Amino acid sequence: MRKGKLYLVSLMMLLIMSLFLAACGADDAETSSSETNNDSSTNTDSNTTDNSSSSTPQVLVFGRGADSVSLDPGIVTDGESFKVTQNVFETLLNFGEQDTTINPGLAKEWEVSEDGLTYTFQLQEGVKFHDGTDFNADAVIKNINRWKGGKEEDFYYFNSMFKAEGEDIIKDVTAEGDHTVVFTLSRPQAPFLKNLAMSPFGIGSPTAFEAAGDKFGDNPVGTGPFKFTDWKRNDSITIEKFEDYWQEGLPKLDKVIFRSIPDNSARLNELMAGNIDLADGINPSDGKTVEGDSTLQLIERPSMNIGYLGLTNTRAPFDNKLVRQAVNYAIDKQAIVDAFFEGRAEVAANPMPSSISGYNDAISPYPYDPEKAKSLLAEAGYDGKEIELWAMPVPRPYMPDGAKVAEVIQKNLEDVGIPSKIVTFEWATYLEKAKNGEADAFMLGWTGDNGDADNFIYTLLDKDNIGSNNYAFYSNEEVHELLIQAQSETDENVRNELYKKAQEIIHDDAPWVPLAHSTPLLAAKAGVKDFKPHPTGSDKLDKVSME
Repeated sequence: MRKGKLYLVSLMMLLIMSLFLAACGADDAETSSSETNNDSSTNTDSNTTDNSSSSTPQVLVFGRGADSVSLDPGIVTDGESFKVTQNVFETLLNFGEQDTTINPGLAKEWEVSEDGLTYTFQLQEGVKFHDGTDFNADAVIKNINRWKGGKEEDFYYFNSMFKAEGEDIIKDVTAEGDHTVVFTLSRPQAPFLKNLAMSPFGIGSPTAFEAAGDKFGDNPVGTGPFKFTDWKRNDSITIEKFEDYWQEGLPKLDKVIFRSIPDNSARLNELMAGNIDLADGINPSDGKTVEGDSTLQLIERPSMNIGYLGLTNTRAPFDNKLVRQAVNYAIDKQAIVDAFFEGRAEVAANPMPSSISGYNDAISPYPYDPEKAKSLLAEAGYDGKEIELWAMPVPRPYMPDGAKVAEVIQKNLEDVGIPSKIVTFEWATYLEKAKNGEADAFMLGWTGDNGDADNFIYTLLDKDNIGSNNYAFYSNEEVHELLIQAQSETDENVRNELYKKAQEIIHDDAPWVPLAHSTPLLAAKAGVKDFKPHPTGSDKLDKVSME
């Protein structure tokens, strides 16, 4: 009996344990199924690529040459700021993926009156700002009024693109319902639609900028595919996927981290070490290194830029045209292109590249002629006083190594009897001081915003823009009249002739030394997919994914 009882007890215990294990197995199976479903749901929500079978976030680390100045697109002029704001804010109209054709943006349709003075925009519906407020006609009006009513020195772009001879080109903006906006202009403006598509005119949340005031650039709020999350000054800026973004299936990335790595070679080393995924400002001399590495890809940005040596026209000795012309003859521009651009640039003759309609190809660059330079300096009565030569502290697409190019220019100037001292400043300070006319000669450049001649010649060299983008303080009344006429001229052939005439005058006045039009290089890990560099330098990252 004892054995029987023990056997029965053992049998009952085995049965209980079997039932327990079976229940555990069912629980495990249920948990696994639930986790698998969650993974699938996460992959769908975060738009990971098809070859990703896990819920690992899609994070892109973008190495760049400098920090942003501000993340309020309306008040900045530097490409490093727009690199971020382009993905946080959206404009009424968009450019094409890799050109400056006009496409819908926050406005889905538009009509233009026959006289060119009225533009009616139908807005996208169901769009939210990152703070949860609605994008609508009232929001557009408040943004325009903010730019119009702010200090001119704060909203540089608005005043350079939408003012002429002190007059507001945008006379009025009104709403016709929640999703229709009507712009009334004081005069026709040929590049009006292209101007609206520019990065500086990203639409911000009125609730946010009214509350933040001057601090809006520290915590920006737009409608873009990514929302701002963190800024470690001179180190990194982080933006994350906006879950309520109005374009279904975008963005594909969950997070983008913009890292500031000033030295081009150091940035490439970080890419090769796997610490970043994408890098701009690749030295032309490193192009072959990238092409020879199967784990990397070399990417060319469509060229639409100008690198130049600016001469502050209101400061001696550059208030004398003969001295400015002498400097143009003194600098060996071809040697600079050969030494620092590795065949990926051309010597500049005009203040805009040949890809822009209205380019004057009858003008040739000033030849390298030191003897001519010396003759002009003697004629000008130049006293041989030392000048300050400002060298850019950061690499830019139009100038991969400002410090070394400055050394070449210094030697060229010394050879003709112009002694110079190379100085530099932190990037934001450099721009501010140059804008205020504190430099003698300064290195700078420009990447076009909209593919129009107006955005180069008027923006950079018209008297209206002294104190903003006209760092050279150049002023010529005849040039001004030509540029204002060209803005309002709707016949493209007539416009082009006006711009060609303006370039002839500018070439003779020599407010700059045009140096080069470059083809900027970027590099990325082989697994970075669908990155399309834009000629404006402001890249949209909404369709980028990672393998």
